[in-house]
Amino acid sequence: MRRPRRGGGLRARAAGALIALAATALAACSPATAGPRTIEIDVRYSGFSMSRLEVDAGSTVRFVIHNTDPIDHEFILGDQAVQDRHETGTERRHGAIPGEVTILAGSTAETTYTFAEPGTVLFGCHLPGHYAYGMRGTVTVA
Repeated sequence: MRRPRRGGGLRARAAGALIALAATALAACSPATAGPRTIEIDVRYSGFSMSRLEVDAGSTVRFVIHNTDPIDHEFILGDQAVQDRHETGTERRHGAIPGEVTILAGSTAETTYTFAEPGTVLFGCHLPGHYAYGMRGTVTVA
């Protein structure tokens, strides 16, 4: 005569493992653990590969900028006042402020920026003549 097993057996362990796996998968898809959205931008012939972007208000975006040019560039995000300040500024390198980064010739750099509220945010390169040449764009925040 067989006695019933205590403690669950194979089916109970399998069910527990499936529940744990499902919980792990759900946590991985959660916005809290998903991390920032990544947008990659190429710089070629003193121009950005994108001039218009759209993001959600409150979102954090990681910008990865690949500079294939033989000269340095920069990527500066901000309102018109920020762009004006950099257009007449003397900063040689960027990287400490979110949304501001220098991309050396033939290299890749990144910066992360949180778009707090709806509106328009500008981006551009302010090395001499680059912004006027058209090395700029807009981010629509909805």
